[in-house]
Amino acid sequence: MRRREFIALLGSAAAAWPLSSPAQQPGRMRRIGVLASALAADDPEWQTRGTAFVQALQHLGWTDGRNVRLDYRFGLGDPDRQRKSATELIALGPDVLLAGGGGAVAALQQATRTVPIVFANVVDPVGGGIVASLARPGGNTTGFMNVEFGLSGKLLELLKEIAPRVARAAVFRNPTVTASVAQFAVIQAAAASFGVEVTPIDSRDAGEIERGLTAFVRGPTDGLIAPGVGGTTQSLRNLIIALAARHRLPAVYNSRGAATEGGLISYGIDQAEPYRLAASYVDRILKGGKPADLPVQAPTKYQLVINLKTAKAIGLDIPATLRARADEVIE
Repeated sequence: MRRREFIALLGSAAAAWPLSSPAQQPGRMRRIGVLASALAADDPEWQTRGTAFVQALQHLGWTDGRNVRLDYRFGLGDPDRQRKSATELIALGPDVLLAGGGGAVAALQQATRTVPIVFANVVDPVGGGIVASLARPGGNTTGFMNVEFGLSGKLLELLKEIAPRVARAAVFRNPTVTASVAQFAVIQAAAASFGVEVTPIDSRDAGEIERGLTAFVRGPTDGLIAPGVGGTTQSLRNLIIALAARHRLPAVYNSRGAATEGGLISYGIDQAEPYRLAASYVDRILKGGKPADLPVQAPTKYQLVINLKTAKAIGLDIPATLRARADEVIE
């Protein structure tokens, strides 16, 4: 979908009128507020995710500008902007809120404890205090996770498989995010079994990322793991991919988007899937369901994507067994 078409699809309707439909009472226009933690409206990652949500809503009988109105705000990775955006959305009187990422959930929960919130792509909702438990979330918040901690070590396993000589690995980590710290802990716990020394690189902004990685790099036994790159702004994703290329680092990411944009290899869920699924919870809430009664769901399917062009550029031969397992190979 081209950018202009996407913005036309997602933009709030210039004129809205209530129509009777199976999903609503005649004359009642419902309202959904959407807050994305780090992504911008024109970010390819958001275009994919936002389109998935809108199309899933349409399949359930909700069409923007006809029987529902969607209001969008974008946090761009800035906590202050996220809080301001959350306040703005609450002031619009939404029936339900969609939170894309942990930062958006935190900002929306600070703004309201009554308006239902459905989240997509959150790592550790229990550890982060977002919900009481996965089975019984309680409160006004529920949604869909994008990773289980136990699989964070898989990123290190893939790094060793694609680049066996790696003995040192930098791992991007945001020290202010509980889930990010926990992901690093899982990777660190697995490191000894792979004979790899892991080093955390703080990743709150571009300067921190560039300084940390530049200081880390020593030579051909170095590697990189970026477990949260799918949730960063496009500028930071581009920076991380460019730095890996500059230092000729074999790097593993958690988002297919990183691999399609030039990253070496990614292992993670289809980042749009939680948004498609979130539409089903939004639909149920608009029809009277309560977030407290809707269990938080963990992902069940992961994708392996390999970029052969990037492998060639840094002088790596991809093992045939790994290529055979890939869900997608980018030539």
